[in-house]
Amino acid sequence: MTGQGRSSVDLLLAKSVKELAEDRPIEKITIKEITDKAGVIRPTFYNHFQDKYELLEWIIMTELLEPIKPMLWNGMATQAFILLFSTIEKDKRFYTKACRLEGQNSFESIAKECIKNVLLDVLTDKATGKRGMHPWVSPELIAEYHAQSLSFLVLRWMRTGMNVSVQEMADAYDYMIRHSIEDILKDI
Repeated sequence: MTGQGRSSVDLLLAKSVKELAEDRPIEKITIKEITDKAGVIRPTFYNHFQDKYELLEWIIMTELLEPIKPMLWNGMATQAFILLFSTIEKDKRFYTKACRLEGQNSFESIAKECIKNVLLDVLTDKATGKRGMHPWVSPELIAEYHAQSLSFLVLRWMRTGMNVSVQEMADAYDYMIRHSIEDILKDI
């Protein structure tokens, strides 16, 4: 199958799971329901994804993270976070339901891993070969640390109804990652 064919089927499957998630929890949606709604046969699904959690990972990567990756690479972190929060807000119904996915394949664990991988890609691409203050503070550790903090804030925002504006969320995250605890204590 060509790249274009795979992409259109992936989009069709993503649209299908999103529509189904409007009426019920993602963990209760079956592959058969996804493929029936998409108008494809079950083997087609398995040619693209192992399971619905891999499809969810594809949605997170494709819709949320790949668009912000060039911005991060070019030092436009604040703009990247505004785009991230805006994209989530535009599909509020789906992401509000998706963030409720718990257990082994929780939305949180999938999102955190995806964020870590994107950040690690950017850090690896931008690495100059300089050694940091401590050799154990590796790009992997930095990516995991920031994935943890970003996923926490995004999930908290989604779980509390996304009542804070996109700009305010981006500003808050920017403030938190740019200031030490000592700096924040002085501001309080």
